[in-house]
Amino acid sequence: MLRKGIVLLGIATLAWGQGFTFTLGNPVAAQDFQVKSAAFVFRTEGCPEPDKLQLSSMAEGLVSGERRSVTVKVLPTSKPGAYAIAQSWPREGKWVVTLKGVCGSQTAGALVPVGPGGFSREAAKLFPRPATSSEIDAALKALTEGGKQ
Repeated sequence: MLRKGIVLLGIATLAWGQGFTFTLGNPVAAQDFQVKSAAFVFRTEGCPEPDKLQLSSMAEGLVSGERRSVTVKVLPTSKPGAYAIAQSWPREGKWVVTLKGVCGSQTAGALVPVGPGGFSREAAKLFPRPATSSEIDAALKALTEGGKQ
């Protein structure tokens, strides 16, 4: 009986040790007609208490050399743990969308470059914390210097 308890504890520890993070995808990945025109969708992973999940997002951009910040709504989809980001920032300029999530005592963050061709999964960066101002600045600089998107 003691062995079963240890095995179950080990499985629970592995599940908890996975960590809270995001997975990015195209709007079609959400399999939800309501968000088909979103800039991108994401799924939360490793959140043991989804009822306590807090999400926020900002679009940080450079338009005609001027820095801009736009609050972005995180829209729930019909699938549990899946969310959409609708484009609420101007089409012109270079933009990076920041995601911040808090699940209990865990945090996750992401920087997602978005351009005329959509979001760039390859250039996106995931963090076990919110992105810093210097990371956002570096991502925008990479975009203006001919980086992806």
